[in-house]
Amino acid sequence: MKRTTIFLMAALVLSGCSVQKKCKSPELNLPSQIVAGNTDSLTLSDRKWWEVYKDSTLCALIDRTLQHNRNMLSAEAYVRQMEELHRVGKVALAPSFGALGHYDRKTTDYSDRPFKEEPKFGLKATMSWEIDLWGNLRWAKRKGAAEYLASVEAARAMRMSLVAEVATAYFELVALDHELETVRRTVETREESVRQAKLRFEGGLTSETAYQQAKVEQASASAMIPDLELRIAQKENQISVLAGGYPSRVDRSVMDINVVMPDSLPIGLPSTLLQRRPDVRQSEQQLKAAMAAVGMAYADRFPRLTINLTGGVENNEIDQLLKSPYSFITGGIASPLFAFGAKRAKYRASLAAYDQARLSYEQKVLEVFREVNDAVVSYRNMRKTAELKYNLKEAARQYVVLAKLQYINGVIRYIDVLDAQRKFFDAQIEESKAVRNEHLALVGLYKALGGGWETADTEAGQKKKG
Repeated sequence: MKRTTIFLMAALVLSGCSVQKKCKSPELNLPSQIVAGNTDSLTLSDRKWWEVYKDSTLCALIDRTLQHNRNMLSAEAYVRQMEELHRVGKVALAPSFGALGHYDRKTTDYSDRPFKEEPKFGLKATMSWEIDLWGNLRWAKRKGAAEYLASVEAARAMRMSLVAEVATAYFELVALDHELETVRRTVETREESVRQAKLRFEGGLTSETAYQQAKVEQASASAMIPDLELRIAQKENQISVLAGGYPSRVDRSVMDINVVMPDSLPIGLPSTLLQRRPDVRQSEQQLKAAMAAVGMAYADRFPRLTINLTGGVENNEIDQLLKSPYSFITGGIASPLFAFGAKRAKYRASLAAYDQARLSYEQKVLEVFREVNDAVVSYRNMRKTAELKYNLKEAARQYVVLAKLQYINGVIRYIDVLDAQRKFFDAQIEESKAVRNEHLALVGLYKALGGGWETADTEAGQKKKG
């Protein structure tokens, strides 16, 4: 027995060493900083989405989306499926037991013998156990565990993406509302300008050109309204479906055009980034599953030892059934003698599949660092752009005031006043888009850093367990 145990342990060690030797570790060579010049140990992603997005209406919308989005629910169902399959893999290491009750009735009626009836009753218990000589079942267990954890990380990655997608659509919707309000307000102003230009034209104070120019400016602004209303309706429908409902009106707040965003945000360390990004952790688990598949293919080339034990009672009289016990035990070693290289080919194929998973993981890490750097640059530039667009709007506003004064004093023509008003209108629209882009850049940075996949309920549950 002692020798058998030593043999089994040696077989497992040899199997594990061979797989580890053949499977090359990922070459990451992580930089010392995610973004050059940034050495923060903290990161924006340490904050939960309901802390980053202060808008209570948006937070309620995100929460509803995480609870009712069909893709999210499907991902969670897949996690439950993989959890149960993982349990099946763990059970495969233990013996399996069964029971069987049977009744046989045999009759003979030969020409030279009298009719004979031979009934047989029996109760049997069986046990079957595969001895995991080369670690095939253990590698299968590891593979199942890695696939289950990969499904968990995939669900978290989807949750993170949904938070970002809903926040993006919400800020776009709020910005469209603000843009539409600006256009309608401008249309009202230009309608008044048209009325005044008409009076001046009919009174002989100005030419018809100024009157027609005022009508052009009013019509130009009015033509923007249908397109904005269409885009608002489409955005509402998109958000409604994301939240797991049919197209309907979406509640939202009024856009704060004067919001002040921080100039810089904490980024964190490279190791923290890889821990925070669920899609990176998913890729890592897929790599572990690929290594386990290599181990299974390696072990499958060697013989398998299975022990079967059967015991029970059997008799031709049911009242004598318990007085006739029997048992037998068998052990079998199964191994293909001639597979024409199929097992070896499968093993080499699993090694190639592992290399694919390893390179995919390395590529994912590279892409994650690129995404974070892009997001940081985007946020910084959107922040500057918003400030410049605000200055442009204020300058355009002052330009309108001065143009009106100069027109009243006869210094400039009325067309120049219309030109100033048009520049102010364009500046208002540009500022609205710049503030929107600033919010979207924050969403992109938060997502790139791996934040946003936990819910308030999850957080409360974790605290309760602790």
